[in-house]
Amino acid sequence: MKIMRPLSAVGIVASAALVLAACGTDPAASNSSGSSSAAAPAATETADVQCGGKSPLSAEGSSAQKNAIDIFTQQYGKKCSGQQVNYNPSGSGAGVKQFTANQIDFGGSDSPIKDADAEAAKARCASDAWNIPLVVGPIAVAYKLDGVDKLVLTPSVTAKIFSGAITKWNDPAIKAVKGNESLNLPDKPIQVVSRADESGTTDNFQKYLGAAAKADWTKGAGKKFNGGVGNGAQGSNGVATAVKASDGGITYVEGAFAKDGLTPALIDSGSGGVELTSENVAKSLDAAKFLKEGSNDLALDLNGIYASNTPGAYPLLLTTYEIVCSKYANPDVAKAVKAFLTVAATDGQKPLSAKGYVPIPQSLQTKVLAAVKAIS
Repeated sequence: MKIMRPLSAVGIVASAALVLAACGTDPAASNSSGSSSAAAPAATETADVQCGGKSPLSAEGSSAQKNAIDIFTQQYGKKCSGQQVNYNPSGSGAGVKQFTANQIDFGGSDSPIKDADAEAAKARCASDAWNIPLVVGPIAVAYKLDGVDKLVLTPSVTAKIFSGAITKWNDPAIKAVKGNESLNLPDKPIQVVSRADESGTTDNFQKYLGAAAKADWTKGAGKKFNGGVGNGAQGSNGVATAVKASDGGITYVEGAFAKDGLTPALIDSGSGGVELTSENVAKSLDAAKFLKEGSNDLALDLNGIYASNTPGAYPLLLTTYEIVCSKYANPDVAKAVKAFLTVAATDGQKPLSAKGYVPIPQSLQTKVLAAVKAIS
C-alpha cells in the first residue's frame, strides 16, 4: 500500500506546475447522456436588489465554486454599478477559518458548517450563522487511461480504489462491473490523486463513499482525505492537472474540472451506469431534504441522495454554501451581502450551466431568497 504523500515528492509535479488559466473557461458538462429525466425547474427569477453598502466585500473559501463566484460577481456589478466582491479560492477549510476569525464578510464552503465551526461562527456573528446553498455541482470520479473512454464504476469499486484495496486497472472487480466487459484494461498501477488541502469536496466524496459503500469505506469523512494512498495536490485545478500528467491516474473533482484530458466515470448505483449530466444531477436533487427544516439555515441532507438507487440519477454531487451571519454588526456589510446573494440566487444562476454547474431548482431558490431577505 502506498502511503499518501505531498505531490511535490513525485515525478508528476513538473506537469502540475503548468499554467492553470483554463479554470476560468470551463465548458458545460456534457448533456449527451442516453438516460433522460425530467429535471427540476431551474431558478428563473430576476434580481430585485437594494444596492449599496460595503465595497468591495471580502470572501474566501471553496475553490469548487470559484468559477460560479466569478459569474455572480460579474452579474452583481451589472446590477449594482461599482459594487465588487474580492474572493480568494483558498479551500473550504480556510474559508471557514477566516470567517470565524472575522477576517472576511462571508465564507465559501462545500460542506455546511456544524458543531465547533458553527459555534465559532455564532460567536463571531453574535448571532446564528447560516448556510446558504447557491452552487450545485456534480463530483466526477475523473481518470486518464489511454484507450478507455467509457468506464463504469460502482460505489464499492470506487471505495476500494480510493482506500488502496484495488491497485491495478485490470483488477477483476473493475472488469466485472456491467459495461466494462469489453474494455481493454491495462496491467497498470492506479495512481490515486487526492486533495492535499482541507476540502469540502473531499468531505462530500468521503460521505458519499460511506453512504453508498458502507462495507468498503470504513475510513470516515471530513475535509482531509482519509484513504491513506496516492498523492496529494492543492485545489481542484491541482488534482485535475496531476491526473492529466500521468496515464493511469484517478481523482475526485468537481465536474467542471473534468475536461481536457480527463474523463468522468459513469456511476452505477445498482440500476446501470449513469453519465454525469446536469439533467441526471437534477434528478438526484428532487429528493433533497434540509438538516433543519423550517429554518433559514439551508444546509441540505445529502446522505439520502448518496445512498439512493434512482434509475438515471447521478448521486455524487456537492452543494457549495455561502456562510453568512444572520445579523451583521455593520449594516453596510449586511446590505452588500444581501444584494450580492440576491443577485447570485437569481440572475447569477442562469449562466452557471456553461461552467459545468447545475442551476438551483426554483423550489430551492424560493427558500434561499427568503433566507437572504431575513439577513439584517
